[in-house]
Amino acid sequence: MKTSKAPKFFLSRRWKPNKWPFYILLGIELPLTVALLALFGIAAPNTYRTRLWQDGADNGFNSSPTTGLYAAANYRPYTTPRVWSQFITDYNVAITVLSMFIMLVKSIMYMLHVFPPVLAVLVHAGLLVLYAISTVYQASSDTTDPDHPQHGAPWYITKNCNVAHDKKNIQYCEQAKASFACTCAMLGVFAVYFGLALYSCFPNKQQREEYAEKQRLKAERWAKFETYQDAETGETNVARFPVPETPGLQAKNPMTPRTMAFNTLGGTKDLPLRTHFSSPNTPVAPTAPSVDTRRSPDIPTSPVSPGFISRIGLGTDKSNGKAPEVEHFSPQNGGPPQLYFPPPPKTSKK
Repeated sequence: MKTSKAPKFFLSRRWKPNKWPFYILLGIELPLTVALLALFGIAAPNTYRTRLWQDGADNGFNSSPTTGLYAAANYRPYTTPRVWSQFITDYNVAITVLSMFIMLVKSIMYMLHVFPPVLAVLVHAGLLVLYAISTVYQASSDTTDPDHPQHGAPWYITKNCNVAHDKKNIQYCEQAKASFACTCAMLGVFAVYFGLALYSCFPNKQQREEYAEKQRLKAERWAKFETYQDAETGETNVARFPVPETPGLQAKNPMTPRTMAFNTLGGTKDLPLRTHFSSPNTPVAPTAPSVDTRRSPDIPTSPVSPGFISRIGLGTDKSNGKAPEVEHFSPQNGGPPQLYFPPPPKTSKK
């Protein structure tokens, strides 16, 4: 019997080395997600973005928020720097809410063993891309003012918050710095997630052996349905359809649930005609009479018809003056066969 060999390469469905690294990463991701929700929620829609922009312009670190107004007045093209745009604020809130939802769903799926490493690679690859875009936007440069160009990250990330021109913006600077730090930490957590899931996709030697054993057992189970051995000839034949393993399969009449119930209820005792008409008690049909005897005698059908008594021979005998005896027909004297009326079936007591 031929068995299918296990493939040399397949994607594993189990995490390795064990389940604790995943739970540790979840324990780190949960507080970071809550912190980002709070920080980005406070920053939306424009709590301190313009304040920090103006404070950097007062210190000469970057352009001013009024640069766009001067450019519009002079009919010059102007694009708001990405680090000071409204898009990055709304984008950060959106990806944080999405990551919170994914974290709750994937933790439940992992506990239920329906979150394989292959799916984790796809999910965390998407989260990596989203948080990488957020990190790049928060640390982007501002070169719209030639007199005060900003190359690299904004001042509230590269400098101490105590350099703020307006001391009221120190707390806003600290919040913006914390938001960027938590975003980078989340990016690192998702990178570890991605690496762990990618590493778990490749099976080790023990997993390959277990997979090969499962494939061998599966092939043996299907081989029982594909081939069967004839009881009379002993040859192995290939079945076109799966043959069920029912009791008495090698016999001519396999045992079915209906037959078992019929025999249990004693159905064979309730049918007397089955044994009566079975061989060798099979009734034999009577032979057809000759051409001369097939004609019915001319016997009147009514007693009141003329000559009824004389025709059937019930008159007195002239020789001895006695009435002739009526001849009775029976199978022994060549008469018609006697019909068989079977006894009524007995009712079952069970």
